[in-house]
Amino acid sequence: MSAARHMIALLKSHLEGDDKEFLSVAMQAAAHEARLGHVAVAQQLRDLIDESKRRSSSVGKRSGQLVVLEPRGELASLLSVQTPDIRFSDMALPETLAERLKRVLLEQRQQKRLREHSLSPRRKLLFLGPPGSGKTMTASALAGELHLPLFTIMLEGLITKFMGETAAKLRLVFEAIRQTQGVYLFDEFDALGTHRGQSNDVGEIRRVLNSFLQLLEKDNSQSLIVAATNHPELLDKALFRRFDDVIEYKLPDSKLAEEILQRKLAMFQTADIVWSRILPETEGLSQAELVRASEEAAKRAVLGGSTRITSEALIAAVHERKAASH
Repeated sequence: MSAARHMIALLKSHLEGDDKEFLSVAMQAAAHEARLGHVAVAQQLRDLIDESKRRSSSVGKRSGQLVVLEPRGELASLLSVQTPDIRFSDMALPETLAERLKRVLLEQRQQKRLREHSLSPRRKLLFLGPPGSGKTMTASALAGELHLPLFTIMLEGLITKFMGETAAKLRLVFEAIRQTQGVYLFDEFDALGTHRGQSNDVGEIRRVLNSFLQLLEKDNSQSLIVAATNHPELLDKALFRRFDDVIEYKLPDSKLAEEILQRKLAMFQTADIVWSRILPETEGLSQAELVRASEEAAKRAVLGGSTRITSEALIAAVHERKAASH
């Protein structure tokens, strides 16, 4: 096939949206150039084809917008996907935690420079902390900041009563991690990472955990892997050293609690709020619970025909969240 015919076939397959045929024709063009002795051109074409195959399984760019196709086949029961628009600027984070997360972003954005010096960016992260402290939201923000899809591993599809099946599904997930760049979240990770010495442990459970450890250690993809748990005491100690960074989340102190409440109530009149009355009442509440309390106070104001938030209304909402969480 001549160069002109290759071009016609490429354009035709592109217009028809037939990616498989497009890559097939491109490979034929590479072979044609190689036969003509154009080795460098042939190699460049092959490299571009390989890169296209790596990216094309789920993610593409169209008109500057990230387009993510739903996982298909067996992966459909193992992964859910979304394109988060949240950023770290939307979150209230303690300064030390914010700095650690910014370091992850910097290394991801500068990973080409790091790899040129045989250095690897942080990309395997373990988040520890109480429920509602921002672990899942951080994974979404990482995806949003890096313009990547967020894939959440669905443990109900992954973990079966047949442990051999679970290990096979784990391998499938890690193959997706390798093929499609994204942020992959293993939420409630203790369901997989329970330590191997537990009294109710069996050999198959140990094999699943060992399989995960091996897959995690061998993974050299460009994806970010985030494991999050509310129960770090349940995790096998061998897991901790397999991650590039272990980041701990805590319940907010009074300073952070005020920031969370003020951010959420920014569109309302809060001049009458006496924060010295509010903040002692917020002790023990998570970030998520504080957000819910502020939303409850705001809804009461709106339904009462006002945009003014009073100290009494906010204290009542905080007390309601405390009662609901105990």
